[in-house]
Amino acid sequence: MHEGMHLAAYPLVTSDPYVSIWSCTDRPAQQDTRHWAGERKRITLSACVDGERYALIGRQDAKEAEVLSVDVTPTCTRYAFRAGDAKVCVSFRAPLLLDDFDLMSTPVTFIDFEADRAAELRFALHDDICYDGLNPAPMVGKDYQSGELHVAWMGKKRQNTLCHTGDHITIDWGYAYLAADADTAFVREGGHWALTFTRALQAGVPAHLLLAYDDVDAIRYFDLTAKAWYARAGKTIMQALHECAASREAIAARCDALDAQLMADARRVGGEAYATLVAASYRHSIAAHKLIADRDGNAIFLSKENDSNGCIGTADVSYPSIPLYLLYAPELVRAMCRPILRFANMPAWKDDFAPHDVGRYPHATGQVYGLRRDAFGMGLTDAIQNGDAYPPLYLDEGEENLYDLRYQMPVEECGNMILMLAAAMRADGDDSLVRAYLPTLEKWVRYLERYGADPGEQLCTDDFAGHLAHNVNLALKAVCGLAAYGWMMERMGETAKAQEAVKASREMAQSVLARAKTDEGTALTLDGKGWSLKYNAVWDLLFGFGLFDQAFYRGEIARYRKEQNRYGVPLDSRADYTKSDWILWAAAMDEDAATVEALSEPIVRYLKETPTRVPFSDWYDTKTGRYCAFIARSVQGGIFMPLLKDKWLA
Repeated sequence: MHEGMHLAAYPLVTSDPYVSIWSCTDRPAQQDTRHWAGERKRITLSACVDGERYALIGRQDAKEAEVLSVDVTPTCTRYAFRAGDAKVCVSFRAPLLLDDFDLMSTPVTFIDFEADRAAELRFALHDDICYDGLNPAPMVGKDYQSGELHVAWMGKKRQNTLCHTGDHITIDWGYAYLAADADTAFVREGGHWALTFTRALQAGVPAHLLLAYDDVDAIRYFDLTAKAWYARAGKTIMQALHECAASREAIAARCDALDAQLMADARRVGGEAYATLVAASYRHSIAAHKLIADRDGNAIFLSKENDSNGCIGTADVSYPSIPLYLLYAPELVRAMCRPILRFANMPAWKDDFAPHDVGRYPHATGQVYGLRRDAFGMGLTDAIQNGDAYPPLYLDEGEENLYDLRYQMPVEECGNMILMLAAAMRADGDDSLVRAYLPTLEKWVRYLERYGADPGEQLCTDDFAGHLAHNVNLALKAVCGLAAYGWMMERMGETAKAQEAVKASREMAQSVLARAKTDEGTALTLDGKGWSLKYNAVWDLLFGFGLFDQAFYRGEIARYRKEQNRYGVPLDSRADYTKSDWILWAAAMDEDAATVEALSEPIVRYLKETPTRVPFSDWYDTKTGRYCAFIARSVQGGIFMPLLKDKWLA
């Protein structure tokens, strides 16, 4: 087994939900590289040493090179191979710097090569990156000199941007690029097309390659066909490639600085195990989003529900992810909230609670979750399959409600939206979005006041567990949501509203705890049955609300450590499965850093030992280590909750 980090899957190219290529094995030449959804997206790398060709990455007709080590940091994956007598190193760097929206949204991966003796290197990006499905598409491409870069590109002959929606589906439009100082080509091989880069490496002389994917159009955002953020003012992919090439060393230095600081902070907060989780989840979470601009130039940060139905901009997927973004770019949290706020104020949304989502990726054209089967009078919700496009639901002005109440998440989404907006305001002081949508927030607060103390039988974010009445953790979200609203109102000079909300939150907290208390912490439900992770209570600590005493937190942590299995603490007493993001939220509720490490170690063990090799699933079995569902989802930004607590309470 190689040295370094062991993960279920290793990130190679991580730009967005479509441009996502992973190696799902510890011996990368044994399997084809693939998209997070499992579809083959082939990168192959080989080295010829003393006349013998060795396969480094991707299945090839060549001798397999030995993997010496794999090192994964927040922005980079580095391999070291032994090919004959040569040591060959390759790194894949994604410039996902959250404080630089233009750079992080630029779909370019920096690939670097080096050897300790002469070796002929061959890198290929195959045509399956450009189409969805297994059947090859007719392609067009070219290679040419462009200033100091030699560029090769390819794409389908027939282009129809944004032509499908759904889950487990990959891009079917756009153009792939390789660029270097020389030696790139568009070639035909083995019945397929590929972009290649060949280089005769000399000892100690590195080679540099840029891999890019231009999706042309990124998102259908209500009435706008939007390009990626970096291209919002007309920048082309060629301009982006030249800028990246010219700034390669500076960008690498910035990424290295982030990696070093973030890993050091993670080790201090939670030890080596926690640092491993931070490294595994940084690119993973960011690349589950697409960043665009709306017509007014505002940032819109849209997640895709990877392997969990394909919804876009889901509020209860944004909510668990926000610790990462609160640390580095609170504006991105507001950018998650804007689509939900906008849709909630359209005629198509008639409920007095917050929506769940704004469409199905890449179409943000109105919520699709929980549509009534008869919403269109023609059984349309049954007829629309994965890959099909929903009609522009946001335009519906009919009197009937499009959505089935039983399949909504009323308390969940109201609490999520209020807490996200308050947390972003806590992070940087910007209250502009709160002020712009204050009437909407007041409506959602009233909903929490009315229904939050004892939520009826309804779904919460953990909807895979089904409907649950009297959910204690959901009630705690309502409690913290009311307190967060009061916190915002106090800082905005709305004293009366603040006092009313704070009073309601304290009374609700006392009521919930009195009914939920057991001999070992608190129950799963308000009738005293079971137990569960009370991750929503962490906001009480982060804001300093003072709603729950230390005895509550000590009791909860003791119960979690008692219930922990080989691969982690179960989500609750109903099943052995867990959610990795919520474990780290819960770990942040303890003052002892040893708890973060103790709760992280089993998750690291899962990543190393799981028999289901997929990009860091957040929903898996704590006894078998098998993933249940949910692959490469943005929610792993929740891994950063202990770091957020460390920063805010320092």
